[in-house]
Amino acid sequence: MATIIVFQHSPHGGPGRLGLTLRDHGFRLDVRRPDLHRERGKGVPPDYDNVHGLVVLGGPQNVGDPEPWLNESMAYIRGAHERSLPIVGVCLGHQLIAAALGGQVGPMPTPELGFTRTSVTVAGQTDTIMAGVPWDFMAFQTHGQQVTAPPAGATVLASSEACKVQAFRVGLRTYGFQFHFESDRPNVSTLLRSSEAWAREQGLSLKTLESQADDHYQRAALVADRLCLNIAAYCFPSVGLVAV
Repeated sequence: MATIIVFQHSPHGGPGRLGLTLRDHGFRLDVRRPDLHRERGKGVPPDYDNVHGLVVLGGPQNVGDPEPWLNESMAYIRGAHERSLPIVGVCLGHQLIAAALGGQVGPMPTPELGFTRTSVTVAGQTDTIMAGVPWDFMAFQTHGQQVTAPPAGATVLASSEACKVQAFRVGLRTYGFQFHFESDRPNVSTLLRSSEAWAREQGLSLKTLESQADDHYQRAALVADRLCLNIAAYCFPSVGLVAV
């Protein structure tokens, strides 16, 4: 039975609307916690048997941190990419994909926290995965690291003023997204609360960020839903699907 492996890196960093959309399309998800790799069955799988694809989610960690499981995750990403399995990364996952495939990741001069204006590039306007996504949209961000150089041969699909690689594709079906399109409104609040100390360092209050979320979430959710549908329909092939 084919399965999509999901790497989750924190208790509140689940697959959200992307997971719901994939399940609605008949996919079975095997959610792993590589950061809890010492617990049996939680870490990176030992092989790719019956693996249909890979989703790599966000988390508080950074590329280059000393945890050995980060290197194990990147090795698994490389293997999945070499096997032409579909891969989708979000936030930390986006950065892990880039680093695993030869790109570069580093700290941002100005971190992004909250909803920021993001633009589809000219190349992104013709990529199927961005079909129906407005050329300019508000996207939810919580990151102080960014992809400073995408992997060789990658196409940048979206950018923001502070982060030039908001989304990229490399190969046929490997995609990275810096912004949290998977987050529903409660998860937006959860991620903001977990970033409150960091927000304070940036001169931002939780009240201001929550008010901004109230203003932008509804429209951003429509864009995110379309992106999830595109991923389910065009990134992951429908061969051998089963009801779950």
